[in-house]
Amino acid sequence: MSEILKVFTGADVHDGYRLHKGAVLALLRGGSRQVLSLQEMPEGCEKVALSGGVVTPGFVDLQVNGGGGMMFNEAPDVATLRRMSEAHRATGVAGFLPTLITDTPECTAAAVEAVVHARAENVPGILGIHLEGPHLSVARKGAHDAALIRPMDDADLALILGAARQLPNVMVTVAPETVSCAQISAMAEAGVIVSLGHSDADYESCIAAFDAGARCVTHLFNAMSQMGNRAPGLVGAALARADMHAGLIADGIHVHPASMGNALAAKGAGVFLVSDAMATAGSEIESFALNGRTVFRAEGRLTLSDGTLAGADLEMGRAVQVLMQSVGVPLERALAMATSGPVAVLRKAEGLGKIETSDMLLHCDPESGAVQVLS
Repeated sequence: MSEILKVFTGADVHDGYRLHKGAVLALLRGGSRQVLSLQEMPEGCEKVALSGGVVTPGFVDLQVNGGGGMMFNEAPDVATLRRMSEAHRATGVAGFLPTLITDTPECTAAAVEAVVHARAENVPGILGIHLEGPHLSVARKGAHDAALIRPMDDADLALILGAARQLPNVMVTVAPETVSCAQISAMAEAGVIVSLGHSDADYESCIAAFDAGARCVTHLFNAMSQMGNRAPGLVGAALARADMHAGLIADGIHVHPASMGNALAAKGAGVFLVSDAMATAGSEIESFALNGRTVFRAEGRLTLSDGTLAGADLEMGRAVQVLMQSVGVPLERALAMATSGPVAVLRKAEGLGKIETSDMLLHCDPESGAVQVLS
């Protein structure tokens, strides 16, 4: 065993997959880490005593629209990405996908370029990009601007394929109504993570899209065709396919706890947490702009003037707390949904999601949702 430099004691350890009760986390020379039992803890090394809770790798969030008072859509540049990175890393997010909500082709191209430059400048935590639209269904637009929603054309596809050549992870949310199975296959073959969302498609169309290469569903239950007795819709298709992943906004507002519980019972390990965070994350602002409209913050909700939900006022630690307290999810599974769960969707995880290699360690209090960044 390599020389142990420091040991965290007094807290359980979650390695990204499993919870180790009564364990300690050892930091070894060279930067590696190891979960040890109390009996294996050596004498003579530095000991950091924690008061309960759990040590876990940093969270991974695949749907981050803004933070620090800024929206990626409103200023798709490196400065905004730095602000978002600072805001979310302070809440325990080690890696994230900056997410562009439906916008113009020019804004989309600028967003891709900004992420490429941000990674070249080593802005912490940026794993690629998530393009949520504009190839969605107007019928299930949610807070997306209907005037900007449109079918995918050859230029759109070329931009996405070009982004996949430059970035380790490119995720796109599309609706089967506005993209073809051939386009989905072309993206999937190029390594793009194709996710279905903001769609009113029927079950059969969704299954065809999965067969063509889509392998994820964006914010399960929200902005999609629901599961009925004779029309299973996108929700039913997602739950029927064990090979599909699904993001979940666990704020207790977007999805009823009973629905979350049913999805988790149906899908096993395939459901992961997302924040769907907006400009409010890491800030005290009470409103912000999105595509020329105002989004208001009040009582844990973000809404347009007509009451439409517009993203979430949510941090990942709070989502873990909601899963445990409102849904009854065990701590082991709830933390996996914020760490190794989203990493399983990525093309390149860059060491995140597991405690041995994550560049961030957290001390979490699952009862309160509070998170402290240890390193």
